[in-house]
Amino acid sequence: MKQQEVAVTVDSVVFCNANNEFKVLLIKRKNDPFGDQWALPGGFIDESEDLVTAAKRELKEETGVAVETMEQVRAFGAPGRDPRGRTISIAFVARIFCEEDLNAGDDAAEASWVSIDDLPKLAFDHAEIIEAAKNYL
Repeated sequence: MKQQEVAVTVDSVVFCNANNEFKVLLIKRKNDPFGDQWALPGGFIDESEDLVTAAKRELKEETGVAVETMEQVRAFGAPGRDPRGRTISIAFVARIFCEEDLNAGDDAAEASWVSIDDLPKLAFDHAEIIEAAKNYL
């Protein structure tokens, strides 16, 4: 049997409750696939890092937001979820209590706090990941 190449990524769902409005932190992707579409901050793990470290690094690189603690929600690995090939994403959730200033960087063209009730069309399976994170909390 041929060994399949599988990539591992992390995605971060950061919720904020500001003025009784529930928001989630999204980035606008700079690059394909899904260039110019909204998505969760995240990306590929480095060989030497554990999962939560990778999630915190990607979040900081793409949005400027640093969080102390994140909890692992679950894995997402449906075939075809990433057009680049077989990719399994480990989703993490964090809660913060204010809309921190955002500073888009790395492969994020933009970063924004978006109302959970008014989500745009999201890249990959990120709508499903946000729903799972809401249910987890």
